[in-house]
Amino acid sequence: MLRKWDLQLSLDRDGGLPVHLQIAQQISADIQRGRLWPGAPLPGSRELAAQLGINRKTAVLAYEELAAQGWLLTQGRRGTFVAPSLPLLSPRSAPAAARTPASDPAHDDIDFGDGVPDSRLIPFDVLGRAYRRALIAAARAGRLAYGDPRGELPLRQALAEMLDMERGLNADAERICVMRGSQMGIYLAGRALLRPGDAVALDALSYPPAREAFRSLGARPLDVEQDAAGMRPDALERLCRTHPVKAVYLTPHHQYPTTLMMPAERRLQLLALSRRYGFTIIEDDYDHEFHYSRSPMLPMASLDAAERIIYVGSLSKVLAPGLRVGYLVAEPALIQRFAADIMLIDRQGNAVTELAVTELMHSGELKRHLRRALRIYRARRQALADAIDRHLVGLAEYKLPEGGLALWLRLPSWVDMPRLSADARSEGVRFLPGGAFAGDSRGIPALRLGFGALEAAQLELGVARLAQALRRQIPAA
Repeated sequence: MLRKWDLQLSLDRDGGLPVHLQIAQQISADIQRGRLWPGAPLPGSRELAAQLGINRKTAVLAYEELAAQGWLLTQGRRGTFVAPSLPLLSPRSAPAAARTPASDPAHDDIDFGDGVPDSRLIPFDVLGRAYRRALIAAARAGRLAYGDPRGELPLRQALAEMLDMERGLNADAERICVMRGSQMGIYLAGRALLRPGDAVALDALSYPPAREAFRSLGARPLDVEQDAAGMRPDALERLCRTHPVKAVYLTPHHQYPTTLMMPAERRLQLLALSRRYGFTIIEDDYDHEFHYSRSPMLPMASLDAAERIIYVGSLSKVLAPGLRVGYLVAEPALIQRFAADIMLIDRQGNAVTELAVTELMHSGELKRHLRRALRIYRARRQALADAIDRHLVGLAEYKLPEGGLALWLRLPSWVDMPRLSADARSEGVRFLPGGAFAGDSRGIPALRLGFGALEAAQLELGVARLAQALRRQIPAA
């Protein structure tokens, strides 16, 4: 199919907005005003790069951002096309009909959330084919009947290979149990380790569902002071001297919610305390795959004395939270305990989903999807940081996170957090305040801003609205 006209794009190379986002915004605007209609072909990334005098990677990143937003559809060797069903627009096929005005995103509420992935990035066609083949194979092999509560053996073997090669874990299929997401893994780990009244230690700011899971088991969650390196060993040791701590819950790779990485020395200190006081570490590696600046640090479970660690991992964020694929890595005796508890809870997981994910891992599609998603998330992370630098200069501080899908924003001590939340809602923006992560719900002048599921324009608008709400509280000079 021949294009009726070439793309006419104007780039401001000295502007604050990255070039690939300028391209994405202008193409989506052309689609919304009908200049590009559903099904219209676009130039290939090489051709677009040549036309604009840019690096091909920039053109690829622009197309990937548009595909993530639902504006474009890439069909392998056939090329890249305007999607037949457009976001914010009713499905239509003729160019004239595409001129219906789109809704104004400036009137939409913006919810930063806590750092969920963008499910629009999933390669649905690839996943759909994998599901179809998995369903047929499972039916023919009798795997749609009751199976192993530890999960499908091919998936456990694929996970073991991945964990060995990429995370340094000495894991095999007998040391892995598949479950429905990391939250189920946290609950089962607590159920295996804790009895009513037992003490479990967490960072003073930690993952609220983990704290609630331990409470539901009758355990006593005890907060431990933390600093820029994570949980403080001296504070944990003081706690261990006064309480028989049975477990310690940690998120060392990107601490939840502050996103900071625990250095190797601190990890070794905490492992030494686990040997001295006999507690087990529950290591929640909830977003290991999302790392930007350098090679990610290996998990604590890869170190010596890993028998004192239950490792919690998940593929839900790599694909989509709704697919619910998590896993635990532990000693075989604990794996058998987890399997027995699964028999009481839901008997087993979804064999078709597990086999489909196995195929994506073996074929390399999962890794290809992750590489593509990382490029988009890295750009959105930078877009959020740039927006903060523009709108919140002098009013907030942050450290650009090395990984994850959220940023921890520190605010001045004079900020009234309940008032800020209310004022922000009136401006049309929502966020998770720092106090939401504290066991005592005390006011913490900080926010966790998720960027993974938001487009650059939404991030810009959300931060601008947040700045308006915050300026209402600036003390008089």
